[in-house]
Amino acid sequence: MTEQGIRPATADDVPAVRAVTHAAYHPYIARIGVVPVPVRADHAADVAAGRVFVTGDPVVGLVVVEAHDDHLFLDSVAVHPDARGRGVGRRLLHFVDAHARALGLSEIRLYTNARMWENQRIYPRYGYEVVERRQDGPYDRVHYRKRLDDGAGPG
Repeated sequence: MTEQGIRPATADDVPAVRAVTHAAYHPYIARIGVVPVPVRADHAADVAAGRVFVTGDPVVGLVVVEAHDDHLFLDSVAVHPDARGRGVGRRLLHFVDAHARALGLSEIRLYTNARMWENQRIYPRYGYEVVERRQDGPYDRVHYRKRLDDGAGPG
């Protein structure tokens, strides 16, 4: 367990990862008109690959990340609706910063659906800047990046 109470997910966590992801993203289905990609992800494969980190007992939040040569891709942040407002998302975003630094990466990238307005208010507060907005199939996405080497944001 890390000092933030965040740990790598294990195979035993897969049902909780699936349940928290579904609970976090399900409200957006009607708004965006399609099922968000994280809901359809192969959670067992992501956990087996070491891409998922969880917090809580039982699990109330998680991130899915993927390291690339020049950046860490933040694929998903999911907080169970019952745990919102308790700083879980903040701790997870700070963990992602620390994880990227530990891997020697100086940039984090992510995208969110353009109709997930809440995220577009949150990410800039953590030092993320909009890079572009583009249509990827049925998804209208706003792409962000955060440079860790310039001290941007509170992360």
